[in-house]
Amino acid sequence: MLNFTYGDLKQTRFYQDVFGEGKLEEARALVTRQLTRRFGPLSADQALRLHALNLEQVEILAEALLDFTCVED
Repeated sequence: MLNFTYGDLKQTRFYQDVFGEGKLEEARALVTRQLTRRFGPLSADQALRLHALNLEQVEILAEALLDFTCVED
């Protein structure tokens, strides 16, 4: 039997990549829901631009959109 603990697993690049990707997808989904609720459905271009953002950028957008007055912001 391998002698790995959950803490050891969390330190692996694979775990961090998988966890990070899941977090990014959740953040994108949340921002999409927030923008859609406030301004209506996103255009294809807006959805592509959102999908191109990394996690840090999506988190910044999530905070910034609280101050948006129009979808162009």
